[in-house]
Amino acid sequence: MLKELGATVVDADQAAHAAYEPGSPGFESVVREFGAEYVRDGRIDRARLGELVFHDDAARGRLNAIVHPLVREWMAARTAEAIEGGAEVVVQDVPLLFENGLQGLYSTTVLVYVPEALQLRRLVEGRGLGEARALAMIASQMPIEEKRELAAHVIDNRGSRDETRDQVERIWREALSVR
Repeated sequence: MLKELGATVVDADQAAHAAYEPGSPGFESVVREFGAEYVRDGRIDRARLGELVFHDDAARGRLNAIVHPLVREWMAARTAEAIEGGAEVVVQDVPLLFENGLQGLYSTTVLVYVPEALQLRRLVEGRGLGEARALAMIASQMPIEEKRELAAHVIDNRGSRDETRDQVERIWREALSVR
């Protein structure tokens, strides 16, 4: 929705995927750290690796030590490219922003909020995850209510798409758009 309003969106999930590309330093580091059993069809088996890291804090820490610097580098490069290309508003979509204490790096923060029960349902029904995996993912993150307290702006995503769009447009007018 922010892209539709004119923002350039730089996505940390896309950056994480790029960090795992075959032949990249991230790919080689993940294989070296976790073993070839986490490679399937020449690519990192993200599902298998996810099963490990969402249940093992130490493994998650080792993976984050590899991936996070690469993600930050990729995000910085895409942001610089956007600005050099004339973007007036650049939004970085960073799922683990608060968990990593990065909110101070930004002029403002926006959280898309749903209660944990709805988050679980959407992961299971919408993304096809098993309930145990979805619960492990949620448990590995800061509780959503804590994030809600830290965010400068909150979009309540429990309602209709139109209700969500109204909130996005309000935040765009109040905090994000160039005047």
